[in-house]
Amino acid sequence: MMKRALWQGAVAGTAGVLVMTLGEKAEQRLTGRPDSHVPARTLERLTGMREDPGRQPVPVNLAMHVGQGALLGILRSVMSHAGLRGPWASGKFAVVRITSDQILENATGVGAPPPTWPRRELAVDLLHKTVYAFATGAVADALAARSGPGPGQRHAAVRPGRHSDVGPLPRER
Repeated sequence: MMKRALWQGAVAGTAGVLVMTLGEKAEQRLTGRPDSHVPARTLERLTGMREDPGRQPVPVNLAMHVGQGALLGILRSVMSHAGLRGPWASGKFAVVRITSDQILENATGVGAPPPTWPRRELAVDLLHKTVYAFATGAVADALAARSGPGPGQRHAAVRPGRHSDVGPLPRER
C-alpha cells in the first residue's frame, strides 16, 4: 500500500496544487490581489538560502508551492488507501493543509498567526487551501479506489449500523 500511496499521493497533491493555483490566478484577476511570496520566503529560511527582499523569487515560490502540495498529497493518499475517503476526509485534510502552512510560516518568522490577519485575507487563504484539499482528495480517492475498499471501509461494511459506500464486498473463501 505504501509504495502506491507515495506515487499516487504525489500525483494527487500536484493535481491539487494545479487546481488551487488556477483558482488563485482567477481570484487575483477579479480582486487585483498581488502574488504572495510567503512560500518562497518560508523555503528560503527553512533551507538557509540567501533572502533578497528586492526580488520576486518566483522559481523558489513555485518549488515550495508544488513541493509542499505534493508531499502533503502523500498523506491524503494514505488516508484514501486506509479507507478515509470522500468529502469528510477532504474536509479533515483541509485542516492539515492549513496547519502545515501555518507551522512552517510561523516557525520561520515569515508569517503571522491567522487570527491577526485581515479577515478578507484569511477568507481567501482558507478558500484556496480548501480547494487544494478537495481537489487532492478527489484524485487520491479515485486512484485508491482502483485498489478496492480500504481497511476502514471493510470494517464499516461488516458492522451493523455502519454506513458504507463500498457496496457489497467479495466473499472470502
